[in-house]
Amino acid sequence: MSLTDEERRIVVEQEKLKALNTFAEVDILRQAGLWNNINNRLYYSAFHAVCALLISNHRKVGSHQGAVVMLNQYYVLTGLLSKDEGRFYSQLQTQRELSDYNCTYYATEEDTVPRIAKTKHFIDKVLSLINKQ
Repeated sequence: MSLTDEERRIVVEQEKLKALNTFAEVDILRQAGLWNNINNRLYYSAFHAVCALLISNHRKVGSHQGAVVMLNQYYVLTGLLSKDEGRFYSQLQTQRELSDYNCTYYATEEDTVPRIAKTKHFIDKVLSLINKQ
């Protein structure tokens, strides 16, 4: 099913809102010291921003790994995002998987806090690409 321009605009706005709202949850989780949960929210906030970008450019997001591949193909390799930004997004996904699925892994404040500002920067950069279109 193909989206009309209006439907696409609405879905992109909803994905952007989801990215920002999900990122806002990080402050609440930080106060509670829930570092694994923060890793989950950091990844999903970035994922929704990436989905907004891909959808805004008529790309269908079918999976988390597909989003990584398309982000690299259409934005990192073309220079719209840096290689470091592409790697960071992949690292967020890996960290989320560890935090969510590895019962012996416990994220620490020391490891998690630096990712918070980097994730905000990543989201801002991705959303700015949408706004430039």
